[in-house]
Amino acid sequence: MATSSDTNNDTNISHNDAAISLDFPKGGGRPGLGHDVQYQYQGFWCFAAGIEDIKDFQHNFKALDTDIVIASVPKSGTTWLKALTFAIVNRSRYPCSSVSKNYLHHPLLTVSPHDLVPFIEFKHLTPEYSSPVDSPCKLIATHIPYPSLPESIKTSTINCKIIYMCRNPLDNFISLWVFMNKLRAMPANTENNPSLPIEEAFEFFCDGVSEFGPFWDHVLGYWKESLDNPHKVLFMKYEDLKKDPKTHLKRLAEFMGCSFTLEEESQGVIEDITNLCSFEHLKNLDLNKDGTWRKGIENKVYYRKGAVGDWKNYLTPQMVKRLDCLMEEKFQGSGLVFETYLP
Repeated sequence: MATSSDTNNDTNISHNDAAISLDFPKGGGRPGLGHDVQYQYQGFWCFAAGIEDIKDFQHNFKALDTDIVIASVPKSGTTWLKALTFAIVNRSRYPCSSVSKNYLHHPLLTVSPHDLVPFIEFKHLTPEYSSPVDSPCKLIATHIPYPSLPESIKTSTINCKIIYMCRNPLDNFISLWVFMNKLRAMPANTENNPSLPIEEAFEFFCDGVSEFGPFWDHVLGYWKESLDNPHKVLFMKYEDLKKDPKTHLKRLAEFMGCSFTLEEESQGVIEDITNLCSFEHLKNLDLNKDGTWRKGIENKVYYRKGAVGDWKNYLTPQMVKRLDCLMEEKFQGSGLVFETYLP
């Protein structure tokens, strides 16, 4: 874990890694579990262009009371949560039932969730902070750890809300490793970084050197804030949402200030949203099978299995034991527990 002496927050960064001054960050970069070299910034790790965009976001973004921020460690169900929040907030304007005459006009059928709920720190990928579709509130997403969010988001005088999604670290690691290797292999990646063997990626993850990691610091930041300010931060687990989507969609809608009515529940609106945003449905849309996102990133890399317990197909017993012990140490006393979910 980094300390304040490990970083120099005022150094300018170029999109060209070679142009980064030697004192940013102190000690230089590490390969890390990412699509490119990782650098430490304010206690977490990120690639150079991302840090430049994060600094711009921190200095210039002004949160509004109506903003809803979707936050997560990469590969924790972010795409799914983006789709769900967009569908819930806009359900009156865009019906989610396949029998509705307006169903075929639903933006999720033709627009990536990453465009509908844009990442606010990646201006080199998404130049605008706003969705291409008007919405009753501004939905935005971030992978930035809680302490590094702009002060306008964190301040108690602004009523914007944060929804945080986390995932069992075993599955999170596997999904992140596979995803980063896909990005490394894409033609749009001009860095020509070779694929990471799972053993090497695992060492990086356990050392905390993964994009926006360490994992435990990221999760604990939002977890503690959700305990202190439950009206401000809603903490959700990917596995719980998979296991009981109806209960957690009701919880999600209530937190966002747009609870489902009894009439909506009786009409099956929650089930319609669940079906529209299901992993299999989104994955099989032409948009997500053949389309590309920004900078030539193929949409299909965001849809792999969406399974719970897939780690058992990859990790050795020794790896599982090591990661379990590490998480027990890092989360000790926090009250946050990750169960070993199996299919």
